[in-house]
Amino acid sequence: MRYFVVFLFALISNICFSQTDSLVKNIKGTVIHNDTKLPMANVHVINASRVKGTVTTPSGTFEIEAKVNDTLLFTYVGYENVKVKVTNDWIKQNPTKIYLSEKTYVLDEVVVAKYNLTGYVDVDTKLIPVADDSYRYSISGLKAGYEAGTYRPGAIAKALGSISNPADFLYNIFGKRPKEMKKLKEMKKDDTVRNLLATKFDRETLAVLLEINKEDIPLILQNCNYSEYFIQTANDLQIMDAISACYEDYKILKKNK
Repeated sequence: MRYFVVFLFALISNICFSQTDSLVKNIKGTVIHNDTKLPMANVHVINASRVKGTVTTPSGTFEIEAKVNDTLLFTYVGYENVKVKVTNDWIKQNPTKIYLSEKTYVLDEVVVAKYNLTGYVDVDTKLIPVADDSYRYSISGLKAGYEAGTYRPGAIAKALGSISNPADFLYNIFGKRPKEMKKLKEMKKDDTVRNLLATKFDRETLAVLLEINKEDIPLILQNCNYSEYFIQTANDLQIMDAISACYEDYKILKKNK
């Protein structure tokens, strides 16, 4: 009887702990400059597991929904990104402190342009060759150009090929990672996440959110027939929208196959 009571107690304890791990709670913390030890305002705090975001207050504090094992991303312009796993201790012992360090930049070699420009637009536009495969178009009244992407010639054939070929790159990204790709819809809904991505060009935040390698992002876009110009110059929000559009096309083609 005594052994049964001990077993029952252990079983109940395990159930209670597992329920605690699965509960979503508001956790708090403070983001601090690693050198000055002063609080940092306007730092983006993103729950990469739930695709929800917030920013720190003027006193460096934040509050965000999370559960045990969620990944939080802390990002600020000019500072190293920090990824932190939410632990039981954090849930129980709110709040905690997160330290950010400034990035160390190494200047790249400066490359001198090979075109001898004159300063006169009419002349210079004829000197600089324009690639004919960019497939960008513009809308009257808007400054930005738009990328044709998956609607370029051969795009549909390439997407169809990836559906039937397990060795294809897009199949390995889209077909084998539906859970991660579903985050694209959540990213579009959260204004904090969208506003953050609109200021980013390094693909690091996007890679963390989608749980893919940063190096895979240009390969995805190349396989979706986006131009090299777009891949190199677009911000992370535009890249996210491009991947999302390609994934939606992939799902439609797969469904109709």
